[in-house]
Amino acid sequence: MSSVRLRSGRLFPVLALAGCAGAPTYLRAYGQVADREARLGWILLLIASAVVVTVSLLVLAAVFRRRSRQDGVVMREGGGIRWIVIGGVIVPTVILIGVLFVSTGTLVAVAPLPAQPAARIQVIGHRWWWEVRYAGARPSDIFTAANEIHVPVGQPVRLELATADVIHSFWIPQLAGKMDLIPGQHNVTWIEADTPGTYWGQCGEYCGLQHAHMGLSVVAEAPEQFERWLAEQRRPAATPSDGDAAAGLQVFTGSACVLCHAIRGTGAAGALGPDLTHLASRHTLAAGMLPNTQGTLAGWIANPQALKPGVVMPAVPLQPEQLRQLVAYLRELH
Repeated sequence: MSSVRLRSGRLFPVLALAGCAGAPTYLRAYGQVADREARLGWILLLIASAVVVTVSLLVLAAVFRRRSRQDGVVMREGGGIRWIVIGGVIVPTVILIGVLFVSTGTLVAVAPLPAQPAARIQVIGHRWWWEVRYAGARPSDIFTAANEIHVPVGQPVRLELATADVIHSFWIPQLAGKMDLIPGQHNVTWIEADTPGTYWGQCGEYCGLQHAHMGLSVVAEAPEQFERWLAEQRRPAATPSDGDAAAGLQVFTGSACVLCHAIRGTGAAGALGPDLTHLASRHTLAAGMLPNTQGTLAGWIANPQALKPGVVMPAVPLQPEQLRQLVAYLRELH
């Protein structure tokens, strides 16, 4: 199985993605937002564990006390009301007030948006993939990618979230908590990665048949690498350099592909599916479901319903030679 190299330096299957066996633990945070939220989660876990242990001990004590009574041992009566007031009113009130203050403090710490983000990115949820639009000072700086977000390490990035259809939820566990994408509403959040690497995410709101296969990734890289990546992504698609790729471009523009997909630098301007201008530079296909290889790309074009049932993309009726040429062209779109 093809793999990509993740933050830890080990190799993990692409198909594992969001937390499957062997993937980096989501119990460790790699960003300011995730760090504060993880700290809150550990505090809540400790409080809940203490409550469970205390209640369990009291239940056991009550059971043994009842047995002592049945054995004829005289037990001192009284004190029941005091236990109800202390254990049922005072202690829960103190715990809940403490949790309220800790939770509010975390919210206050992570909610304010950065005044000068390193990048402003619009993320739009579709069934079942992610559209990623990078803003810019000039129209020529704006471009669209899919299912893969690049950010500079150690710098905050503003994320503007929207949905094209149903409710989705943006969730990169190692960098930040969930933020819902609501129809007709635009939510804003931010992330900041403090360590270079690839961080896997997942739609956190059930959105239909392929919800489990709606993954995405955040690639955190050094600021200079990020700037180089931006410059490369802003360029239109390269002109095919060989016969098969040139023929593949003709196959693409002469088929139904242009109705759904865009490739900057060609006449294709479809908006229903992902922008394919730099498809070959992406690690995965089908929203993180498949590694981006020649074989998986050919299989995805030939019959996407067999790989991801219910996906909007239909099978493209191509002859074997046309499919080979189309794949050759798409594999040149770096």
